[in-house]
Amino acid sequence: MTLNQEPRRTYCLQPTTPKLSLPLGACDTHVHVFGPSSRFPFAASSNAIPADAPKETLYALHQRLGIQRCVIVQSAVHGFDNAASEDAIAHGAGRYLGVALVPLNVSDVELERMASVGFRGVRFNFMKHLAAAGSIEDIVAFTRRLAFFGMHLQVHFESDLIHGLAGPLARSAVPVVIDHMGRVDASLGSEHADFVALRQLMRNPLFRIKVSGIDRISPFEPGQAGPNYTSGIALAQLLVRDFPDRCFWGSDWPHPNHTHVPDDGGLVDALQQIAPDPVVRELLLVRNPHDFYRFEA
Repeated sequence: MTLNQEPRRTYCLQPTTPKLSLPLGACDTHVHVFGPSSRFPFAASSNAIPADAPKETLYALHQRLGIQRCVIVQSAVHGFDNAASEDAIAHGAGRYLGVALVPLNVSDVELERMASVGFRGVRFNFMKHLAAAGSIEDIVAFTRRLAFFGMHLQVHFESDLIHGLAGPLARSAVPVVIDHMGRVDASLGSEHADFVALRQLMRNPLFRIKVSGIDRISPFEPGQAGPNYTSGIALAQLLVRDFPDRCFWGSDWPHPNHTHVPDDGGLVDALQQIAPDPVVRELLLVRNPHDFYRFEA
């Protein structure tokens, strides 16, 4: 951190308590942990210096929201050092699992070790603000190694990249999880080419998708009366309607690289619109993540 750079808090200190009561075993499949930086230093390559968002704060948030299970996704803030995520998994009493960041040349010994301590997949980013770990062809080839350890591939990409990534990703040797509804611009509607391509891709049973990030893909200007995630909710509704057995939900706490700090209680309450049928909502929050991530009963 430079002398002029102050850590930025990325989460709501007092989120509202949701009005929606979540089903027993509800899972948040997309969060991060930051630090504490005194124990788990941030990567020198990180282009963001957030305030600490440690496991204890995450556990307390989930208790407030009514969430019993979680998948921690390694953040670029810590780079390839997955120690903070691993520590949170280890102290999560079997209710917390993870998705790692690794270089393509990671050893099989390390992949096997990570799988044994609760990492269920590996994530690769194709985002302008993050350095790519490799070409899509190299990453698809890497999935053959993931298959051996029972791990899946998770991808995070700019929405317009879906047209070039769809073909190679369909050759993955393991299931592919797409982050944040492909980061489409929800204000462009369901008929925009990026979202049409996303829905087409999802017709392949190899793919899963996180209906997380309604707050990221909906237009929002800081200073407006309040966040309006209507357009993001509408796209999430379509995905859950069309692919109810292959959708997951995540809060994306603690909301790094964002235009604003969302209220996590409000994100939970949006589930009543995203999945208004309680049976489908239980599928989204409980059964799908339980089966895919292999949580213990």
